[in-house]
Amino acid sequence: MGVPVNNHDRIKICFCTDLDKSVLLNNFEKRNWVSVNSEDDWHFYWAGTNTCRNIFSVDSGYRMHDNQMINHFPNHYELSRKDLLVKNIKRYRKDLERDGNLLAEKTDSLAGGTRYIHLDFIPTTFVLPADYNMFVEEYRKNPQSTWIMKPCGKSQGTGIFLINKLSKLKKWSREARNAFNPQITKESYVISRYIDNPLLIGGKKFDMRLYVLVTSFRPLKAYLFKLGFCRFCTVKYDTSVTELDNMYVHLTNVSVQKHGGEYNTLHGGKWSVQNLKLYLEGTRGSEITEKLFGNITWLIVHSLRAVQPVMATDRHCFECYGYDIIIDNSLKPWLVEVNASPSLTSTTVNDRILKYKLIDNILSIVLPPDGVPDVRWNKIPNPEALGNFELLIDEDLAAQDDGNNNKDKLKSSAFSAHNRWK
Repeated sequence: MGVPVNNHDRIKICFCTDLDKSVLLNNFEKRNWVSVNSEDDWHFYWAGTNTCRNIFSVDSGYRMHDNQMINHFPNHYELSRKDLLVKNIKRYRKDLERDGNLLAEKTDSLAGGTRYIHLDFIPTTFVLPADYNMFVEEYRKNPQSTWIMKPCGKSQGTGIFLINKLSKLKKWSREARNAFNPQITKESYVISRYIDNPLLIGGKKFDMRLYVLVTSFRPLKAYLFKLGFCRFCTVKYDTSVTELDNMYVHLTNVSVQKHGGEYNTLHGGKWSVQNLKLYLEGTRGSEITEKLFGNITWLIVHSLRAVQPVMATDRHCFECYGYDIIIDNSLKPWLVEVNASPSLTSTTVNDRILKYKLIDNILSIVLPPDGVPDVRWNKIPNPEALGNFELLIDEDLAAQDDGNNNKDKLKSSAFSAHNRWK
């Protein structure tokens, strides 16, 4: 149940993991950590979300020691479940609005109604079946629009489809009720306005996968990995009705695209964020590109602030989230979803290098300088420990600041919304 540790002794760190991934195991072995089973005494657990749920469940009776660390927060799903993410962001905006906070300013929307000026970073979204009537009301304001349906609890593109007619949704609802599998009617879906004007490169749609490391929610401490990548569709983008069901046109998930005939195993349909930035600087200019990346930083920080009040923070925990972001052709970023267990499977050589660095950097940040987990540590790593991560926000550092506009304050302020991404 955890090994009492004297930090001054040279000890062997014991780890266990549910995932047989080389990028994890190679990093643990590089540090001379010892592999043990989950029933044994361990210091560090890279667990699946189900294991984490079991460990933190009231029934388990498991109490973690000061020298143990695990890679998920108890209720990570507040950020990573599609319906809860939307609910938390909507609540966050309403709370700010009620407090008269300027962040919740609104303006008239082109589609009718109003929209948030500063916090308009998720598409209009409803949860079905609960919000069906509200969805219909919104749909009728703009009946030409396309919507995307996603099951709340699934990932990797499973169960996603597009609709452009209310009759199609009604047909799906009837079929779901009549299906032999009664479970389908119990499952919640989110339905979001489809971003039908995505930025295209080479005529193809893409999204960005960015890694965000959170070491604490209260106070909020978060870091952005600068080596994210873009995931491209294998088929050119086409909004025609005949291509509405072609997921190779619309879904960027590698788990979907790798089954397509056009999939390239050499580059895996991926492009580095650095290449995207260079491309945009060349085609749209440096100023507009910097604004886009600043807006992405802003979006991430405020999505974290939205779940901060409800997240069960625990000093034994950290989490690396996979953020999926789509950029539209006006260079506005949209948060599509957040993954609590972003894939550590390597599809290419570059992918393996990137994910190895990701894990290596995460371990350097979440562990105290002596490398031994300790919940009493203040979770402020040395700057050299960050590697390819950049500080997004650290409320501890912001609180320590004496009010001068020094470098730390600029880097830790969510409102600077500035990121070099080099």
